[in-house]
Amino acid sequence: MNNLKAITPRDTSVELLTKDFTPHQGGILEIKTIKHYIPTIWEVKIEKLVKPNLLVDVALKSPFKYWEHSHIFTKSGTKCELRDVVKYELPFGKLGNLFDFFIQKELKNMFEFRHQVTKNMLEKK
Repeated sequence: MNNLKAITPRDTSVELLTKDFTPHQGGILEIKTIKHYIPTIWEVKIEKLVKPNLLVDVALKSPFKYWEHSHIFTKSGTKCELRDVVKYELPFGKLGNLFDFFIQKELKNMFEFRHQVTKNMLEKK
């Protein structure tokens, strides 16, 4: 959780509202984000944690009707691959689905940024 701010794109402000959080199965984390001047509170529960390969968080509160994010780490030789799998459902039914293209683009950009920053951080160590 210490690196969340570092791996968040510059157009998004993020603040951990749950202080000194250590990820653990069943743990709940509150996060405040601001993007396009719109503040949002996220409350996510660590649904599954299998160290060091898997962390699955599910949003209890978010702008989405449903949000599940799996962080999957796979070791291959001396390399480690990070894969993010997001399952989500937009609110407002068919009206909300009109924004799906925008959401997919935003998620793609965010995760590409996160992966590049994470790679850079790890290569410096």
